[in-house]
Amino acid sequence: MVFIMTKTYSGFIAIIGPTNAGKSTLINQIMERKVSIVSHKVQTTRTRLRAIKMVGNIQLVFVDTPGVFKPNRRLDRAMVGAAMSALDDADAVLLVVDAQKGITQTVRDLIVKIKNHKNLFVALNKVDAVAKENLLPMVAELSNMADFCEIFMISALKNDGVKQMLKSLADVMPESPYLFETKDSVDVPDMLYLAELTREKVYKYIHQELPYHINVVTEKVDTDPEGALEIYQKIDVQSEAHKKIGVARGGAQLKKIGTAARHDIQDQWGVNARLHLFVRVEENWENTAENYIDQGLEFK
Repeated sequence: MVFIMTKTYSGFIAIIGPTNAGKSTLINQIMERKVSIVSHKVQTTRTRLRAIKMVGNIQLVFVDTPGVFKPNRRLDRAMVGAAMSALDDADAVLLVVDAQKGITQTVRDLIVKIKNHKNLFVALNKVDAVAKENLLPMVAELSNMADFCEIFMISALKNDGVKQMLKSLADVMPESPYLFETKDSVDVPDMLYLAELTREKVYKYIHQELPYHINVVTEKVDTDPEGALEIYQKIDVQSEAHKKIGVARGGAQLKKIGTAARHDIQDQWGVNARLHLFVRVEENWENTAENYIDQGLEFK
């Protein structure tokens, strides 16, 4: 009997770019479900998650990274460090550029750092919001800045151009045993994923009043006799003033956040859930190593 071995291909693709370029929206579109939180507030993605996408018999492992910006705080430095370290083991790099903002200095600085990568791609995102005559000069300028394999013009929000982009990325994946199970999935701890869904809702409802200095931690998850999840989370803030904003109007604000997060959790996991939220003042949470380790960040 003759056995024919089918070749398999698998590799890592680092998604990198400035804050609010649409990286999280793109990864959610690729996976056809929410895996990364989305907010109009910049610098919302903190963790480095891996999303596994099968394109035929080729396995793409996307590493969604925090946006790159000028770091000022310890948390900022850890987030930017996580983004840049994702390049080390990447088989391809996908630079996401917001076409509405154009080629900013942050984009230029990023290209200088990544231009020697052998499989370098650009996703010029949000092109649906930019006049066509303004796009070609951007493409020409980008082409002169590095030896890109391809520059895609996409709209992550509308799923335009994403399918062709996936095919091109799949073409450069190395021959390799599959690194994960051969199904579309996300490699992120459940407790962290639950916390991220709630943090997204915090930014959604009180983004104007509350700064970035918040942290959400899933402390415990139990299952009741009917199979419903009992989820206990704390929202860390840095002052009593921030706590008042988070609770607000006799607890109505916290209830709104909890209800929205619970619905999201139920939609994503297909189970009934009860979410118990508590706001606590922890002035020094940004300087506590455990909070970084829980999010897959390096504490320096």
